[in-house]
Formats: sequence, structure tokens, C-alpha cells
Amino acid sequence: MHNVVISGTGLYTPANSISNDELVASFNAYVQQFNADNAEAIARGEVEALSESSTGFIEKASGIKSRFVIDKDGILDPQRMVPRIPERSNDEWGILCEMAVGAAKEALQRAGKTVADIDGVIVACSNLQRAYPAVAIEVQAALGIDGWGYDMNVACSSATFGIQAAANAIATGQARAILMVNPEICTGHLNFRDRDSHFIFGDAATAVIIERADLASSKHQFDVVGTKLLTQFSNNIRNNFGFLNRAAEEGIGARDKLFVQEGRKVFKDVCPMVAELIAAHLAENQLNVADVKRFWLHQANLNMNLLIARKLLGRDAEPHEAPVILDTYANTSSAGSVIALHKHQDDLPAGSLGVLSSFGAGYSIGSVILRKR
Repeated sequence: MHNVVISGTGLYTPANSISNDELVASFNAYVQQFNADNAEAIARGEVEALSESSTGFIEKASGIKSRFVIDKDGILDPQRMVPRIPERSNDEWGILCEMAVGAAKEALQRAGKTVADIDGVIVACSNLQRAYPAVAIEVQAALGIDGWGYDMNVACSSATFGIQAAANAIATGQARAILMVNPEICTGHLNFRDRDSHFIFGDAATAVIIERADLASSKHQFDVVGTKLLTQFSNNIRNNFGFLNRAAEEGIGARDKLFVQEGRKVFKDVCPMVAELIAAHLAENQLNVADVKRFWLHQANLNMNLLIARKLLGRDAEPHEAPVILDTYANTSSAGSVIALHKHQDDLPAGSLGVLSSFGAGYSIGSVILRKR
């Protein structure tokens, strides 16, 4: 069995950003037009009037202040409110591939690796643009990697599940190094006309190089001390879009073909589950919560992260103990915790203990204990 390290991380950030003020202005313009167009039906009680959103509401509910997006104009157009992402020919690299390659190049550079050192590619994300061929195989081809690739989806926990899959393959000698990438166009499945969720998501891609410790030379190494995963079925976060929709015409275009959630139920269910899983994982490795210098938590909701950290530490976390990136990136699904790791790791001294944790639809929860080399 080989010891395993994370030796490099990478990030692709879209060029466009949308502030809460911009998003609210677009949403409220839609609401005003809807209420005007349906004024008589609303007066008769046949249609429910829509309520406007506000920057204050968004920040209080989520901690989000802005988000990066693949397309800004389509989202902010009150007549459209959907990103405009033109189809590409089969002879062009797909947009998820393009994002993944951007993040992968930085991860390879930080790891001090070339594509010749990589034996496998895992694309782990919430939303894949097609069923086949696998986006991972496309990324493999775009980078010129010999070996294998496959896609996996565990919603917001895809990255931690992908890290475990890669670490296991490396530990058992099936690969020297694996590129695990998380290209997320979350705005593609977001209902921008739903007041309760129109502000939640942004777009980004992250990449992680996982490799044999004895072959690693990077200045950015973390020992993978252990991984722990948990799933529990729940309908409280769901997206019913899929290839079978065409076989049931009555459901085409229905609200549940986009992201839907019962936010309060998710908060109540998931926060204690995450804190308990992390605490148990640390105990299984003879480690104390107090020994952890940094928690790179899934970036979905600031209040969730504050509560999880408080449950673990028995007090409010200091900003450096549980860094936040969702204020500028919003929820980027599987990429969120890796963005936090990528942006908040270089200041840690050797020997520092950290926990990378994800949680989301499924429910799915992942914990990866890391020690800085």
C-alpha cells in the first residue's frame, strides 16, 4: 500500500460576476411585469402575486454577495433569466471540458507534474452536460493524458467522494497520480424566477492532483490521513431533469426539472450530521477536534458553516479556522470546499491538520483529513 498526498489544486473562475444588486434588479423587474400581466387574475384570487427580492434578504439568508457566472446577460435579462450557452459542434471541446482543463493546468503546475505523470482522470460534479462520452475522457484527450477516465456524481459531495476514489486507486497501486476535476455550471439548473433560490448558485471549476507520496515533489503537499463518506436518501434537495423526461411529456418544463429544495429541512437535517461525521472521523484517527487548524467546508450557506463549526469547536470559529469564499463565489456545488482549500492553504505551517468536508443532495457527506507536509 502506498501513502497518498494531495500535491496540487487549481481553480477556473469565469470572467463574469453578478452582484446581489444586479440580480435583485433583474428579478424584481420580472416580478413587477408578472404581477402587472396577471393583475386581474391576482385580484380574483386565481393567481398568487409574486414578492420582490432584496439584497438584504439574500445576504441574511445565505451570506452570498456575488457570484461568478459563465453567462451574465442571459441571466439578467428579465425576459429570459437563463444563461445563454450556445451549443458546440462535436468537433469542439465542450464547455465543461474547457473549464476543467483551465483548473487542471493550474493544479498540474502547483503539483510540479506534467500530463505524462497522470494515469487517470475523474470528473466529479453535480451536473454533466451529456450522458456519454464521459466528460472525463474528453478532458483526458484535451490534455493528452494516457490512461483512463470516468465521470461520477454525488452532487455537492462529488469532490470528496472523488478524492477517496482517487486515493484508494493510488494506495493500491492502480495509478501513480490522478487528476480529479469539478467543473460546475450550477446556473444552468437554477430557477432564477424562484425568490427562495434565485441567488444561491455560481459557476466555477476546481482540480486536485492526488498522487503517491514517494513520487511527490510539490511545495503544496498534504498527506491524506483518511477519508470518510456517508449517504442518506432524502428528497429535500432534488433535480428531476434527465433523459427520461422526453418519455413523459406532462412533466417537461415543470419546476422540479430544475433545482428545488426544502431549505429549512436541509439546514435542520444536515448540520448535525456533518458535525457528527467529522467528529467521528477524527476520533477514528486518534485525533481531536482541537488539533484541527482549518476546516474547508462546503460553501453553500454561511449560517450552516457557522453552526457546523460551532458544534465541532464548542465556540464560534475564527475566520481563519473556517474560511469563507461563498460571499464572492456563492454555492458552486462540489467545487466550493476545494475553492476554500485552494485559496486558504499556503499560510499553514508544516504539520498543520485540516479537514475538507462537503455536504449536499443525497444526502451526501464527505470528510477528508489532511496534514500539511
